[in-house]
Amino acid sequence: MAQRRSGVLLHITSLPGTPGIGTMGKNAFRFADWLKSAGQTLWQVLPLGPTGYGDSPYASFSTFAGNPLLIDLDDLVERGWADPADTVPPDYIKDGGPVDFGSVVWWKMPLLYKCASYFHRNCSQQDRVRYEAFKNDNASWLNNFADFTSIKKFYDAKAQAEGVSGLASMWNQFWPKDLAAHDPAAVSRWDGSHTQDIEEIKAVQFFFYTQWEALRSYVNSLGIKIIGDIPIFVAGDSADVWASQHLFQMDRSTLLQKTCAGVPPDYFSATGQLWGNPLYDWDAMRKDNYSWWVDRIRSMLRLVDIVRIDHFRGFEAYWQIPYGSPNAIKGKWVKGPGKALFTEIKKRLGDLPIIAEDLGVITEEVEELRNGCGFPGMKILQFAFNAEEWTEESALNKDLPSNYTNPNVIVYTGTHDNDTTAGFFASADKALIKNVADYFDVSEELTPGELTDVLIDAAFRSTANTCIIPMQDLFRLGSGSRMNTPSTLGGTNWAWRMGEEHFCMEEAARLKELSVQSARNLF
Repeated sequence: MAQRRSGVLLHITSLPGTPGIGTMGKNAFRFADWLKSAGQTLWQVLPLGPTGYGDSPYASFSTFAGNPLLIDLDDLVERGWADPADTVPPDYIKDGGPVDFGSVVWWKMPLLYKCASYFHRNCSQQDRVRYEAFKNDNASWLNNFADFTSIKKFYDAKAQAEGVSGLASMWNQFWPKDLAAHDPAAVSRWDGSHTQDIEEIKAVQFFFYTQWEALRSYVNSLGIKIIGDIPIFVAGDSADVWASQHLFQMDRSTLLQKTCAGVPPDYFSATGQLWGNPLYDWDAMRKDNYSWWVDRIRSMLRLVDIVRIDHFRGFEAYWQIPYGSPNAIKGKWVKGPGKALFTEIKKRLGDLPIIAEDLGVITEEVEELRNGCGFPGMKILQFAFNAEEWTEESALNKDLPSNYTNPNVIVYTGTHDNDTTAGFFASADKALIKNVADYFDVSEELTPGELTDVLIDAAFRSTANTCIIPMQDLFRLGSGSRMNTPSTLGGTNWAWRMGEEHFCMEEAARLKELSVQSARNLF
């Protein structure tokens, strides 16, 4: 029987106490200590890549690079890699409250490049050796990322000066054709004339990886594993697509996408969801033995212990939408690589500690792929109930704890895309509340916070081997603490940060007791 375990979902950006945004600094280590005191063995985070327009960690400039905004400035100073005078934030950058990504990017990115310049001028010989080793070990992605970022910085500034914005300023529409086509000679010429800029970009990545490796090492030393997150698709405006255009469904003459990703119309949306990501050319990837994906998983496993793959169903079949479509209606299902991809990855990397995000409408073929690979799926307690009269069909809802026929699953109260559970109950119909109360044999008069505790207790006591609770639910926070509302941009998305009060030892003790009672803290 697999070990029963539990943990908490909290992204690094949501940590408190540092200017503008959560970082990999002292409070990240402190949160690991809090998890240990609470008897938890898992810490789940969101994707760690550098975020772009919309600030979503699921739309990154690179699937291999780290997000510079997560770098801790105090740590850079302590290592002698930054001038303390340079790291003092301006008045408009606050230590608490939600993340204002625009202000943080405006302040922190130029500062990090300044720190990188300071590092190159002042680092020790030992640090210089470590930096050169980092560059050599990561050259397969780092060189392309540094080139992409350097070129992008220049042409983004040019586009802004010319009043061009949004998608029109992307690499495949605004850069010179030879650079956009990733012509080796053109890229080499850029390298030769932008050496300092490129070295600063690489040094910032060295900062990220150095800090993350220190944090992960500490977390692991406490008996806690980190669950990371990989979006199945990558952003069109990314080093990944720019440097490997032949692996995507691209028109090599125009450099534009032929197709894009999304999901078809359903109960929730009459026009479906048009995500816009470029789709993979799986035939080209198969001819290369899926090396790009092997490298992606290998790189991720350098950062985390367990990998959650978002939109897993897309490996069985994906919704292909013609590029330029106004919505997702005219798409079609196209078969993905299926088990062949994971067989190749396992052949080259060994056993795969992967969680399959299998939410939404899942077919028998997707279940067969997930089970055939031996990957656990996900159950969401918020999805287990609706406001309709209880029927035989609703009693068979796969998210109800009584229907977990296979313990090889991860149960959540909600995910980063859900409302907080207290917010969910605060806006729920009375009929839904009645169904929840009847199922768990509790009073319909319970508050949203008390009902949140009912779902947390149910998750821990369920037969699911793994239980993950968002930090907001542990503290019964309302909708104002929601992490993300899908299909929306800006606003409060991705901006929530915990407060100092959430390092509460009483709550840690309560969580540990629940873990003991449900046999989930057997270190």
